Amino acid sequence: MVEWFDWFVYASFATYFASAFFPDGDATAQLMNTAGVFAVGFFMRPVGGWLLGRVGDRRGRKAALTLTVSLMSASAVLIAVAPTYGVAGYGGAAVLLLARLLQGLSVGGEYAASATYLTEAAAPHRRGFASSFQYVSMTLGQILGLALLLLLQHTLSDAALHAWGWRVPFAVGALGAGVVLWLRRSMLETEVYEADAAPRDRGTVRALLRHKREALLVVALTMGGTVAYYTYTTYLTKYLSNTAGLPKRTATLVSLVALLVFAALQPLAGALSDRVGRRPLLITFALGSTFLTVPVLTLLAHAKSFWPALGLSLVALLVVTGYTSINACVKAELFPTGVRALGVALPYALANAAFGGTAEYVALWFKNAGLESGFAWYVAGCAAVSLVVYVTMRETRDLDLTRVAPAHLPGPGPAPEPRTEPA
Repeated sequence: MVEWFDWFVYASFATYFASAFFPDGDATAQLMNTAGVFAVGFFMRPVGGWLLGRVGDRRGRKAALTLTVSLMSASAVLIAVAPTYGVAGYGGAAVLLLARLLQGLSVGGEYAASATYLTEAAAPHRRGFASSFQYVSMTLGQILGLALLLLLQHTLSDAALHAWGWRVPFAVGALGAGVVLWLRRSMLETEVYEADAAPRDRGTVRALLRHKREALLVVALTMGGTVAYYTYTTYLTKYLSNTAGLPKRTATLVSLVALLVFAALQPLAGALSDRVGRRPLLITFALGSTFLTVPVLTLLAHAKSFWPALGLSLVALLVVTGYTSINACVKAELFPTGVRALGVALPYALANAAFGGTAEYVALWFKNAGLESGFAWYVAGCAAVSLVVYVTMRETRDLDLTRVAPAHLPGPGPAPEPRTEPA
């Protein structure tokens, strides 16, 4: 929760600190500059995925999770104290960029380490339910960020928020990360990892290349889901404010309430996947995102009050739940233990860099070019590509996490017979 609080408050508070680091140009141009820095953080995620995925497979899930939060704490401190353009020129933007690079390293490993830990620690018939709490905690981090934004909006003037108030969440995030670092030192390693007798090249790219098909599948699985997720979470507040014309406070409140409902839906959908399988939920998400994105975003652009904006946002996030609730366990289930963390981390981070991290920038580019509706078609197109993959892949629910051989999942059909796992 703290990791993703630090990651998301950058996007939530961008409208307030954009002018502090990039004073030239109109509001959209300033947001594009900060969105560009936001996207750069995503391009460090593959590096973090490789580095921390290797740590997770060779040194353990606990070691990787401890290292990720250390990096995130350092980045939050940097943003909290970064000098503005008026003090250091573009030196402040350089500090912002460095902090975002550290955040990218951290999150690049955090996703895979937590997905792997939750999947391995759960009982075989509860993996979907257990892993769904990854997005519960991620969403709670964003909710806390938005709640803090609402609090500051109601207690500080707009001028104060632009001048110094935007630094508050990063100071809070740095303190929270220190607490989490202390907590993670007492974590237990998973039994699946401790019982594994993988070869010496565990956690290496060479070992991952023996599972090229699964790695490519992770990229394709992620493409549509990550674009949709970032569209309706990090970008939603700016879209409602910058496009629909809602007051910033109203736009923030819409996002906050929608995300509360979204977080509550994750365990329900995860538990459902344990009963019906992963593919039905993934296919439902992809169908909904392919055919509903354009009408939902079009209607959101004309939502002039709280309730219509909230209703449409909930429709979109209900659809996205089919992906977010189970994507962690689906990806972890594809790989054997010795390469699981790296297998999830690196291809997922590459897909996020290409599609998730650029979603906000692409949206603002379309808007700046006067072709804003084109972004909705872009999101729908990414979902359509993932739909093809979901339809043609095999079910992963009953795959054995202790297997050593690659899982062959090229086409549809019944899942392999479940095998006994450690308690």
